[in-house]
Amino acid sequence: VQLVESGGGLVQPGGSLRLSCAASGFAFRNYVMRWFRQAPGKERELVAAISSAGSVTNYADSVKGRFTISRDNAKNTVYLQMNSLKPEDTAVYYCNYPGYGYWGQGTLVTVSS
Repeated sequence: VQLVESGGGLVQPGGSLRLSCAASGFAFRNYVMRWFRQAPGKERELVAAISSAGSVTNYADSVKGRFTISRDNAKNTVYLQMNSLKPEDTAVYYCNYPGYGYWGQGTLVTVSS
């Protein structure tokens, strides 16, 4: 199994970023996919989840209305569109699926002026 996150970077408050997670080594289209994040000194938290077919999504209250999770099962990729970014969104972002106990390298998002 490989989960490779990308798309992070430095962005000003109010800006946008689109994260990608390329998956391989498992039946991607059959699994719920999730985005997590871990800010410095804090525990990892669930940000968003999407059903296997992409028809159902869920978000943490802190990102609802600003972030959008989506997936392309033909490309084995899950995305996180992040708009109206705030300094408190600064974190390393990871993707994962239920039952998988390992983490990729993540992608760092820094929101700062």
